[in-house]
Amino acid sequence: MDYAPWIGRTAAVTDTLHVGPAVRLAAVLDRDDPEPRPGDPLPDGWQWLYFLAAVRAGALTADGRGTRGDLLPLFAGLRRMWAGGRFAIRRSLAHGETITRTTTVAAIDEKAGRTGQLVIARLEHRYGDALVEDQHLVFRAPESGAARSEPPPASPAWRRTITPDPVLLFRFSALTFNAHRIHYDAPYATSAEGYPALVVHGPLTALLLLDLLRRHDPRPIRRFDYRATRPLYVDRPMSLNGAPLDATKILLWAEDDGGTVAMWAEATFA
Repeated sequence: MDYAPWIGRTAAVTDTLHVGPAVRLAAVLDRDDPEPRPGDPLPDGWQWLYFLAAVRAGALTADGRGTRGDLLPLFAGLRRMWAGGRFAIRRSLAHGETITRTTTVAAIDEKAGRTGQLVIARLEHRYGDALVEDQHLVFRAPESGAARSEPPPASPAWRRTITPDPVLLFRFSALTFNAHRIHYDAPYATSAEGYPALVVHGPLTALLLLDLLRRHDPRPIRRFDYRATRPLYVDRPMSLNGAPLDATKILLWAEDDGGTVAMWAEATFA
C-alpha cells in the first residue's frame, strides 16, 4: 500500500488540564498526593489523561476502539499495539492550563514481521510550547509465536512489585476513555484476539515506571524514552525497576512474572 498520502496529515485538539483526571489517576496509582491546585505542574506523562478522542457509540468497531481512516489508514485485519515512544519536555504542563495538541503523521513503514504484515506508524504530538512527543504504534497480524524475550538490563537499585487486577485495568480504561476490549473483556481478549488473559495497557506500564521514578527521585525530567517488548497480563505479578546510570540518567524497566523485560525506559533529568 502507498502510505505517502497519509504522511504529514495533521489534527489539532484543545483541552483544559482540569484537576479532576489527575486526582483520579493519583488514586489509580495508589498515591497519597495533596490535591493539586491550578498552576501546579502536571506530573510527567500525565498529558495522556487529556486530549482524548470522543468516539461515538455508533462508530465503535468490534474491538471497541472505533474506526480509523482520518489521520491513519484503517489497517484492516491488523492488531494495534502501543509500542513505545519518547517525549522531550521544554517546560512542565500546568494544572488548569488550556493548551492545543497538534498531531502529525510523521512516518508509516511496512515490514515483513514474524507473523506476517507489520506496519509501524509514528505520530508526533506537540503540546503548545511545552512538550514534543513521538508515539510509536504497531499494527500486526495476530501473534502466533512466543513473544520476544529480553533479560533484565541491570541490577535494580529500586524495585516495586504489583499485581495488576481487573479493577486497575478497568479504572485506567475509564480514565483514558479507552474502550479496547482486550483490557476489560476477558472472553473477547482470549477468544477473539488470542491473548491468555486481559492485557495491561502499555501507557499504564509507562506511567507506573514514571511513578516509580517519582517515588525515589522527584526531580523534573527533560526526556523520557520507552519501548514495549512483550505484553503484561492481569493477575500476574510484575516488577517495576530502576537503576541510576549517572547523575542525570535513570534506567527503568518492567519485568513480567517470569523475570523477562516487558518494557524498558530511560529518563533524563534537566
